[in-house]
Amino acid sequence: MNVLVLGGTRYFGIHMVKALFNRGHDITIATRGLTKDEFGKKVRRVVINRTDPNSITEAFHGKHYDVVCDNLAYCSNDVKSLLDNVKCDRYIMTSSASVYSNIHMDIKENEYDARNYPLQWCNRQDYPYDEVKRQAECALFQCYTNVESVAVRLPYVIGEDDYTKRLYFYVEEMIKGSTLSINNLDEKIAFISSCEAGKFIAWLAEQHLTGPINGSNSGVISLHEVIGYVQQKTGMAAKLSEEGLNGSFNDQKSFSLDNAYANAKGYHFPDLKPWVWGLLDNYIDKAKNNMRI
Repeated sequence: MNVLVLGGTRYFGIHMVKALFNRGHDITIATRGLTKDEFGKKVRRVVINRTDPNSITEAFHGKHYDVVCDNLAYCSNDVKSLLDNVKCDRYIMTSSASVYSNIHMDIKENEYDARNYPLQWCNRQDYPYDEVKRQAECALFQCYTNVESVAVRLPYVIGEDDYTKRLYFYVEEMIKGSTLSINNLDEKIAFISSCEAGKFIAWLAEQHLTGPINGSNSGVISLHEVIGYVQQKTGMAAKLSEEGLNGSFNDQKSFSLDNAYANAKGYHFPDLKPWVWGLLDNYIDKAKNNMRI
């Protein structure tokens, strides 16, 4: 298949492109052109400004792709500017668990229905992140019903290549001896590895599923468990105080995504914890090496 990937040069986008290539697809990646990629002659490249409708029109007007994988659709106007110009048989948008307003364990896809939510044409800065992502789904499912479409709802994406360093923060600051302020030690949080997120979206490119679909590693983990593991591996006790550095996941309540729909369709997510322990080992080594520099 001829696949267009918007946002394929970092994070889970890299894993997605690799998975698509390994599956034998012809890939074009569209980015700002600021980040070098590792794909060489394996892919075609288009330079765009994703937030500029004129740039999108110039790059894509009248072009056809079998599948578009869009990691950069953050609002309804992003969806409009692309799908008003690109012709495609299938469109996969990376969405977020943030679209769910009621956070709890085992959230199911039908708990946010973008088809019956008030649509507002908006830009990224017009509303908070959770609302602009809802509006992106609204635009897709209310206005582009002629396209076979999926919105992939992911929890926090983490990995060695996580440029946000949200989980790494806890490891690094513990090894530095910093005092941390963590207000949700025992809340259970869902994650997906960057590699798994990329593989899942690449798999979806070959399916004919439509509508929203959750994607998350199986199981959850608490920051208490994360900190306990780092303490065990390093022998360094965590310093906790309300006056310390605010944790990057502070205020996050317990939640998980129900993967039953994806499982029923043939995609099975690996367990979270065995993979997280390995990730934390890598983070510990990285933080120790940085301390020696």
